[in-house]
Amino acid sequence: MGLSWQQGPLAPGANGKFLVPVPLPERLLYAEPLRRRMRVRFGGEWIAESEDVILLFEPNKYPVAYFHEGDIVSHALERMEHRTQHADLGPTAWFTVRSVERTVQRAAWQHVELPSYAEILKGRVAFAWRAMDAFFEEDDRILGHAADPYHRIDIRDTSRRLVVRHGEQIIAETSRPVVLYESGFAPRWYVPRADVNESTITTVTHQSFCPYKGICSYFDIGEAKLAAWSYPQPYKEVERISGMVSFEADRVEVVLDGQRLDLEPGQNVVAHGPDRDLTLDEVKPGRT
Repeated sequence: MGLSWQQGPLAPGANGKFLVPVPLPERLLYAEPLRRRMRVRFGGEWIAESEDVILLFEPNKYPVAYFHEGDIVSHALERMEHRTQHADLGPTAWFTVRSVERTVQRAAWQHVELPSYAEILKGRVAFAWRAMDAFFEEDDRILGHAADPYHRIDIRDTSRRLVVRHGEQIIAETSRPVVLYESGFAPRWYVPRADVNESTITTVTHQSFCPYKGICSYFDIGEAKLAAWSYPQPYKEVERISGMVSFEADRVEVVLDGQRLDLEPGQNVVAHGPDRDLTLDEVKPGRT
């Protein structure tokens, strides 16, 4: 999402292109100061706190937060013999992360022989997101992965006519959809629940989690599995789509102003799952 995910400018499937006279490298990495205080919770204690965090963006990866060693409590890291080789940043050393309550191997890493162009990461350590208890920006918990400052969601009202069909059935018909524009994704069209034929959709138990929108519920439409979805209790930043239904253009027929929508690049979601072993209850609105 944002810079490096889906169709972002640093992703292989970028929606646009850099206007430069010579070809760019196939892989572009980007690092910048976060300019927010970030804290890491592990084993019942705060093991890192910093206003000097660097975010690293790699193609097709979520942004990763790197902490200066001096901002990590001294007993939290134990260097391991295990090493790996990063394609761009060279040898990578791994750490066991410890607290009084917990110990997890390979839960943090550091690039130890950085090329000169990557000196901004020198002496910095990144924590495996799923291995930690929680990450915070100030006092707000950040879920799923480090928040991408370039990720944006805009929601717009429209009077365009949207019709959803499956076989001979009309599933939804409206002239008051809203369209959600999200970084790295093709537009998503949401239909008011009153304009959906409820007899044609079946709620299923499957749910997923979006770090920017909340918990997503799904519907089957006949034999078309998971063909529609909704956010019954979205985060307050996107509450305009609360309870509305959106449809997968490759599983049912979605027609906008008489033109059928195709599955566009960026329309498929690459699921990453909740960080750690989060339960869906933990990511409900009002989280702390």
